[in-house]
Amino acid sequence: MPSIIDVKNVVKKFGAITAVAGVDLEVIEGECFGLLGPNGAGKTSLVRMIIAASPITSGSISVSGMDITQEPRKIKANIGVVPQEENLDPDLTVLENLLVFSRYFDIPKKEAKERALSNLEFFELRDRQRAKIEELSGGMKRRLLIARSLLNRPRLIVLDEPTVGLDPQTRHLVWQKLLSLKQQSVTLLLCTQNMEEAWRLCDRLAIMNEGKIVALDSPQKLLARYGGAQIVEARLRNEERRELVQAKLSQRGFVWQGIEDMLHIYQGDSQVLDEELRRELDITSQHAPTLEDVFLRLTRRSLRE
Repeated sequence: MPSIIDVKNVVKKFGAITAVAGVDLEVIEGECFGLLGPNGAGKTSLVRMIIAASPITSGSISVSGMDITQEPRKIKANIGVVPQEENLDPDLTVLENLLVFSRYFDIPKKEAKERALSNLEFFELRDRQRAKIEELSGGMKRRLLIARSLLNRPRLIVLDEPTVGLDPQTRHLVWQKLLSLKQQSVTLLLCTQNMEEAWRLCDRLAIMNEGKIVALDSPQKLLARYGGAQIVEARLRNEERRELVQAKLSQRGFVWQGIEDMLHIYQGDSQVLDEELRRELDITSQHAPTLEDVFLRLTRRSLRE
């Protein structure tokens, strides 16, 4: 499949601060691609450059074969954007919000209304078309934002935390609708900190930290590569022996993190905590790795190997 987004050695600087530090990225047409990272990792800066909302310091980005610096208007006309912050017009009804938005794309009035009603039907909002925005629940507003992003029938939709703050029922409904869009060959670029969301929706993930991509693959392959067989959480029986115990873990090839007074030990398939180490540790829990464990392993600065 051809790529719909092609990012090459992109840098974004704000004065002396480098927000994005030489990122290379390719999003394949028709996939759901996820961007994960802690606050300040550079996700938002990268996405704003992709949607032509912020200039590139250096490097290049193309969307649907168009250079972002040469044809920003055409690119904006062919993508949909779902912001994290709700920016619907409170003075307009649900339907009016969509109709006014359609004017940005010069969609004829009759066709704009047909598209708007169809999108409201798809997101189970048609019976609220005459309601004011203040009458909607948080979940309804999120669904309306996604419905609005589809008015220009984009090939690419960029979503920033699409289910933040939603209750479980509404979150699952939004996921179902996004998967349905993907089945219609719509490409999704998803920025999220919800690990379950990333696991359920994304074909591939890029984990960002300090302006760089530190890992990129399918959620399943990332888990297999970085999760290990088991995560052991433990406290030291004698805090004064911390450096010695940590040195022993490293000598035995364990990957570990020290988070406050806890040690998080990533135990590989063939690795076993021997009796010597177990005597030093008060093990509080052991669990199978999750995508969140992978995320924390790759982004926390206290990582040691």
